[in-house]
Amino acid sequence: MSEIIKFSPNRGTHFYATVRQRVDHLFATLQISKHANPGMWGKTAFFLTVLVATYLLIISNLFSPMFMLPLALVLGMFSAFVGFNVCHDAIHKSLSSNNKVNRLFAFVFNLVGANPYVWNITHNIVHHTYTNIPGHDEDIDIAPGLIRISEDDKVNAIQRFQHWYAVPLYGMASLSWVFRKDFKKFFQTRVGGRTSDHPRKEYFKLFFYKGLYYFLFIALPLMVLDIAWWQFLIGFLTLHVAQGLTMGLVFQLAHVVEGTAFPVPNAEGNIEEVWAEHQMRTTANFATDSWLAAFFLGGLNRQIEHHLFPKVCHIHYGKISGIVRATAAEFNIPYIESKTFFAALHSHYRILKRFSRQVT
Repeated sequence: MSEIIKFSPNRGTHFYATVRQRVDHLFATLQISKHANPGMWGKTAFFLTVLVATYLLIISNLFSPMFMLPLALVLGMFSAFVGFNVCHDAIHKSLSSNNKVNRLFAFVFNLVGANPYVWNITHNIVHHTYTNIPGHDEDIDIAPGLIRISEDDKVNAIQRFQHWYAVPLYGMASLSWVFRKDFKKFFQTRVGGRTSDHPRKEYFKLFFYKGLYYFLFIALPLMVLDIAWWQFLIGFLTLHVAQGLTMGLVFQLAHVVEGTAFPVPNAEGNIEEVWAEHQMRTTANFATDSWLAAFFLGGLNRQIEHHLFPKVCHIHYGKISGIVRATAAEFNIPYIESKTFFAALHSHYRILKRFSRQVT
C-alpha cells in the first residue's frame, strides 16, 4: 500500500479530549512538568554509566575471554535499555523541554547502532500514526516471508512453524538494524505510505555514525584485544543477540498479543474510527505492577499511555495510567493488558500460532 490513510475525524466520541483534559489537570494540580524529573535524570545517569563502563571494561584487555563474554551480554542488554529509557524519550522530545538537550541524548542512539533520524520517521511518525495497520506500520513488518501477522497474507510453508522460531529470530533484530535496516529504510522511496525526502546532511550522518559504530564495536576491539577473531565473533554475536532479544520481545509484546487489532482500511483507503480509539485497540500493556519492568523498560510496558501521550516522559506513566484506564471504561473502549511479562509472552506465542494457520 502507498496511499496516505485518514482516520475518522469524529464519531461523536470525546474520549481523547476527555482523557487529555484529565491528564493535563493532574499535572497542573501536582505542579510538575511532563518532562523528566530528578528520578528520570538518575535513571539516565545509571543506564549511560553502566553502558560506558561495560564497554570500557571489555576493551581494557584486562580480562579473559570467558569473563568478557558475560560482559558482552550485559553490554547488549544495556544497549537496549539505553534505547528504551534515554533515546526513546529524547527522540520523542519528552525527555526535556529543551530541544538541544533532547538532541544531545538522541545522539546516543548512534552509539547503540541505530540512526535517530530514521527512527523518528519509522517510529514517531509512521508507527505512532498507523499502529498495527499491515502494509503501513513498518514496526510490525518484522521479517517479511518469515513472520505472518496479517490475515490478508497467505501462509507459506515455513510460517506454519513461526510460533517456534519467532523469538529466536528476534535475536537477529539488532544485527539487522546495525547492518541493514537503517540503510534500507533510508533509501526506500516510501516509508509507511509516506514519500521519503531526506536532507543532504542526514546522508552524511547515516554513513559517518554507522562508520563510527563499526569502528568502536568491531575495528577497535580487534585492534586492542588479545583474542582470536572467532572469539571476537562470539562476543559480538552475544552482544547483538542479547540486544535484539530484549528489543524484539518488548516491542512485540506491546502490539502483537491477543486482543490487539490489525485493522484494514476500507474501500476508500481509510480507517473508520478516530485515531485515539485506534491506538487503544492496537496497543497493549504488560507487567504494570512490576517495578523492575517500570525501571528497565522505559515505560514501554505501558504502551497505551505512551501512544496516547508520547510527549510525556515515561517516568510519569504510572501516575496517569489510572486516569487512562478509568476514562477508557467510561467510554466503553478496551484497555488491553497482560498482568505479567510471561503472560504477555504466552499471549504473543498464541497469536503467532494463530497466524501460522490460514484463517478464512
